[in-house]
Amino acid sequence: MAKEGIPVILTIVLLSIILITGALVTKGNFLKILVVVSWFLIIFSIYFFRDPERTIPMGDNVIVSPADGKIIFFQETKENEFFKTEVQKVSIFMSAFDVHVNRIPIDGQVIYFNYQKGKFHPAFKDNACYENEQTIIAIQNDKIKILFKQIAGIMARRIVCHIRESSKVKKGDRFGMIKFGSRIDLFLPKQVQLKIKLNEKVKAGETVLGLY
Repeated sequence: MAKEGIPVILTIVLLSIILITGALVTKGNFLKILVVVSWFLIIFSIYFFRDPERTIPMGDNVIVSPADGKIIFFQETKENEFFKTEVQKVSIFMSAFDVHVNRIPIDGQVIYFNYQKGKFHPAFKDNACYENEQTIIAIQNDKIKILFKQIAGIMARRIVCHIRESSKVKKGDRFGMIKFGSRIDLFLPKQVQLKIKLNEKVKAGETVLGLY
């Protein structure tokens, strides 16, 4: 289980205990319904914050997916904040039922980090990439530099990111999560050979997105 989920689950468990106590004392049907709902939330939270181990692909030229989810977009586009040129953009949508632990795409060092406050449009919308709350991270090694964004969605109100500028990172390592439905966008140099298809399901730290 992801450690970020422990406070959430403990809070719901405490609330459930209070509701059970109230239901036993008052014998009220409404409180009994709330007890059932609270246990449903506990089960869902345990499921949502699961953190399975992954087999990290070998190879120095491999870019792995930073998130579980579905490929909803990839094409060449202009990236104006970091690259300031034409790059390949790949968007991964995470539903509430996907694993939400995020993993590092390549070995290297974080050379850029920016947190942007913003709105909470549905994560699959095009404008979410620019207007939603997000962290923006660039990693560089001796062969390549890439940029990616953790983007909050309509249900996600909490982005967790444990790396900052100058952090040394390793491909497949956990670095954070976005709670309750979200998206990650990657911006890759044009020479990267993409190995994905539209609507393909990918796994963080395991699915090869491209080669460089």
